[in-house]
Amino acid sequence: MTQQQLPSSEDLAAFLAAVDGATPLSKPDRVSFEAPKPSPRPRQLERDEAAVLAELLQAPLAIDDWLALGDADSFLRSGLPRTLLRDLRRGRWSIQEHVDLHGMNRHEAHQQVSLFLAESLASGRRCLRIVHGRGHGSPGREAILRQLVKVWLGRSKDVLAFCHAPPCDGGDGALWVLLKAASKPR
Repeated sequence: MTQQQLPSSEDLAAFLAAVDGATPLSKPDRVSFEAPKPSPRPRQLERDEAAVLAELLQAPLAIDDWLALGDADSFLRSGLPRTLLRDLRRGRWSIQEHVDLHGMNRHEAHQQVSLFLAESLASGRRCLRIVHGRGHGSPGREAILRQLVKVWLGRSKDVLAFCHAPPCDGGDGALWVLLKAASKPR
């Protein structure tokens, strides 16, 4: 029906007969168009966690950390199938991002690895390469970062598995890391 055309008297009579006896809806007293409020952020908890992280970065390594370092070539989160680690070693996933820790001390490297994992997880990247080096530039030519990076990755709940990269991709001086899939926003 166009704006210029009015309903015929028959159509109007049929409509009035159809709505005869109907009671109009009551109008609400007010209208609310307020958007739902965002959920609160635990800012004090965030500050506390940042303070603990900063304290851990400055503190010397405990004996348990040195004992836990070991020379493990790979890691697989418990409860996951061994085929996951096998597929990672065989290069089934393509490397989506990498970070190079050469020239960093352990505090800088820990901060960089934490930031790298968080950014990768947030952007949906799952397969990463972390180049930690072989320790040739370290005092005593010890691969401190190589061992520490493994400890840090093993403690991260977002890491499913890691293994040494093949020789063409860094060998003992690099790790391939597989992260869990990012949770979808609700």
